[in-house]
Amino acid sequence: MRKTLKILHTIAACGLIGGLGCYLILLAFAPQETLSGYADLRQSIAAISSYVILPSLAIAVISGLLAMMIHRPFLNKGWVWLKAATGILMFKGVLTIVGSKADHAAIVSRQIADGEPLAGVLEQAIAYEWHILYVILAISVANVVVGIWRPQRLSRKRQRPTLVAETATASETDEQTRPAA
Repeated sequence: MRKTLKILHTIAACGLIGGLGCYLILLAFAPQETLSGYADLRQSIAAISSYVILPSLAIAVISGLLAMMIHRPFLNKGWVWLKAATGILMFKGVLTIVGSKADHAAIVSRQIADGEPLAGVLEQAIAYEWHILYVILAISVANVVVGIWRPQRLSRKRQRPTLVAETATASETDEQTRPAA
């Protein structure tokens, strides 16, 4: 079960970062010369958000939380709690900002392409899109780095004092059983 969750978590992280990369590439390089072309671009971005980014993030958060429940030592690791907190924060950000902006911009751009005068609404809807995408992408990459690096300084619980005592006892036992030189 642990390996299955780890595989799901890793694949979901790949999907999330890949989906965010696609979103950025489409914004930067897709043809946007005509209103119809821009509306099609926004439909593509909305599809990537709905079918890649949101499901990947949901799977990553759920599999990560399940891994914490199944593998109890994770509950004492600060890096795990950092990943959980930033994962939930990303989920909220993606769900409320990226997903809704992509859907709203797709609807408004299609209405503009059909001749409705809503250009101001579209500009307002996508005003901070680049910044939000960069922040979410940076947090996603940081989550992967923390998951691989697993910094020990973020541990919530120090080593058991009995380990030190057990080590000292083992050293004393070795000294007692060794012949004197």
